[in-house]
Amino acid sequence: MRFIEEVVVDEFLPTVRSMLAEDLRERGFTQREVADALGISQSAVSKYAHGDVARHDRIVGDERVRELVERVGEGLAAGEMTPVAALVEIEVLIRRLEEGDLLADLHEEAMPALADAEVEFSVHDPDSGLRERERVLSSVRRGLRTLTNASGFAGLIPNVGANVAECLDGAKTIDDVAAVPGRLVDVKGQAMVPGEPEFGVSEHVATVLLAAREAGATARGAVNVRYAPETVEALGASHPTVEFDPERPTSEAVADAVAGAERAVDGSSGDGEETLVLYQTGAVGVEPIVYVLAPTAADAARIVRGLV
Repeated sequence: MRFIEEVVVDEFLPTVRSMLAEDLRERGFTQREVADALGISQSAVSKYAHGDVARHDRIVGDERVRELVERVGEGLAAGEMTPVAALVEIEVLIRRLEEGDLLADLHEEAMPALADAEVEFSVHDPDSGLRERERVLSSVRRGLRTLTNASGFAGLIPNVGANVAECLDGAKTIDDVAAVPGRLVDVKGQAMVPGEPEFGVSEHVATVLLAAREAGATARGAVNVRYAPETVEALGASHPTVEFDPERPTSEAVADAVAGAERAVDGSSGDGEETLVLYQTGAVGVEPIVYVLAPTAADAARIVRGLV
C-alpha cells in the first residue's frame, strides 16, 4: 500500500527542492541563504548541489514544474515572494497534479491496483467513485461473514443458490451492483462462497434490486433466501412485505409490486427502517424465493441472520 502523499514526499518534494536550490544558487544565493529560503539544512543544500539527491525525470521534465521553479526562484531572489508565499504556490501545484494529473499517474504506477479499478477518482474526494465502490464491496463482504458465520444459514439457501448484493448510489445496470460471482450454495450444511465479491456478476438478485429501486424503493442491499410461509410471516412482523408474480418478467413484476405498496416505497415500516421484503411463491419451472432488501448488504444479512 502506497499513498499519494508518499509519492509527494519521496519523489516530488526532493526533486522540486533540488531544482529550487540549483536555481537560487545560479542567482547568487549562498548555501546558507538557500537553506533559509527553503527551510532546509545547509547539509541538505550541499547534497542537492552535489547531485546526491535523485531527481525524478518526469517531474523535472514537466513544464509546469519548471515554470514554478523559475517563478518562485525569481520571486525569492527579488524579495517579492516570502518563503510562505513560495510554499503556497508549491502546494497549489501539488493539489493540481494530484487530480488526475502527473502525481496521480505516478501514484497509479506505485499502486497498480488503482489503475485496475477502471473508474475515475480523486484521492482527496470523500465521495469519489473508487471510494464508493470499495465501500460497497466491503459491505458485501461484511454481509457474507454475517451469514456464513451463522449456524443454520445454509438451510435458508434456495436450490438456485443465494447471493448477497449491494448497488452503487444511482445504479442503473447490473454492472453497478456488487455481489458474489456465481452463488452461495449449501454443501453438507455449510454455505460455500465461490469467490470474492465483484461488480456485474449477479443477474438474478441484481435485477430484483434494480427494479425495486426504479419503482421508488431506497434499499441498496439485498439477500435472497428460500421461500417458506413462516419466513415471510417472521419478516413481515418487522418489515413491509410485497408479493410479485413470478410468471411476468422480473423487472416489470417487481416494479409493479413495489409501486403498488405505498407503505414500502415511503419506507414507513413503523420502526423507520428502509427495508422491504419481496417474495414470489413459485410457478412452473420457477422456484419460490424471498428477497430481503435493506439500506446495505450488511443490513440485509443481519436481518436474514435473525431468521436462524
